[in-house]
Amino acid sequence: MLKGAKTKTAILDRATGLASQVGLTGLTIGVLADDLNLSKSGLFAHFRSKEALQIEVLNHAAERFRDIVVRPALQQPRGAPRMRALFEGWLAWEHEAALPGGCVFVAANAELDDRPGPVRDRLVELQRDWVNTIAVSFAKGVEASLFRPDVDPAQLAQDLYGIMLSYHLHTRLLGDAGADGRARRTFDRLLEDITA
Repeated sequence: MLKGAKTKTAILDRATGLASQVGLTGLTIGVLADDLNLSKSGLFAHFRSKEALQIEVLNHAAERFRDIVVRPALQQPRGAPRMRALFEGWLAWEHEAALPGGCVFVAANAELDDRPGPVRDRLVELQRDWVNTIAVSFAKGVEASLFRPDVDPAQLAQDLYGIMLSYHLHTRLLGDAGADGRARRTFDRLLEDITA
């Protein structure tokens, strides 16, 4: 990796962590410049606008998410092992050290749901891709006769996302130490219900 690319990756690492704390809409070139003790003009050369910075942060976070959660899970056998790996990776992502404020996507979902524009559009794309990854992983298990064929993959993906949203609320906002165990028990019941 060239020096310029390494520098930009380091900046995006910090910007993603900062966005997890101040929100995506709170992340500006000025806020990031202050955090990094860099000039605004130096960062402007990398990003050109607040909107471009926010989109690059979403893309950077998505690539990290794929590396940490998706790719390792897809190496697991189809069926319950793959679905469990997706779920466990997602739980781990919530506590990723590089994200001191938690999942950037969960926060951005609430921030941007009613704000039209390119940043929201990119978030929608990324979230649809993730929900589709869950649904396709489940459908592959159905094809292998490992899951019940009468379960709608979109419903399963929505149910799993619901578990994670509840987990986020209980761990991040409420500080509930029992949330981890309850999320896993709910996932186990879901898995039991869909298994052929």
